[in-house]
Amino acid sequence: MKQLVLASGNAGKLKELAALLAPLGIEVLPQSAFRVSEADEPHPSFVENAIAKARHAARATGLPALADDSGLCVDALGGAPGVQSARFAGEPKSDQRNNALLLERLAGETNRRARFYCALTLVRHAEDPQPLIACGEWHGEILEAPRGKDGFGYDPLFLVPDLEQTAAEIAPELKNVLSHRGSAFRQLLDKLRAETH
Repeated sequence: MKQLVLASGNAGKLKELAALLAPLGIEVLPQSAFRVSEADEPHPSFVENAIAKARHAARATGLPALADDSGLCVDALGGAPGVQSARFAGEPKSDQRNNALLLERLAGETNRRARFYCALTLVRHAEDPQPLIACGEWHGEILEAPRGKDGFGYDPLFLVPDLEQTAAEIAPELKNVLSHRGSAFRQLLDKLRAETH
């Protein structure tokens, strides 16, 4: 596998995943390079949505496809925003409005526990009956105001207690090690390596 298509238009995710895959000599191409439309994400779980996105991109490009469906699950909100994380405040998608709505919903709430969750799926072709699936979690707390300039999405509000830094303050290299996406990705790499040996 020399190339795969990333079933996402998110520049932040593309940058993170391209960096993680570079050591394997696999080039990650965004689906936008093939003018692939965004797939519907009608499912209630991250895994189902990730599989749907990967199949859509593989069908449109003829390449193996990697899809990530991830989001923020907040305990006090019953797991919300969950699969609706990117569209929490409605369309058009806006990190700023999503963060504002999250803070509004958590006003006065003492339980600020939350976790980022990532489901990564890789299909070798559109009809792959055995997609590779890996999931990761990253536990933290939601601050009352954003901090940090890096990252994207809810990163400025997501405090990593052990480091006393938000996901937007942590260096990208360290974030790739600690994050939900990094964890899921290492699992996926292990599965890929096992397949090729």
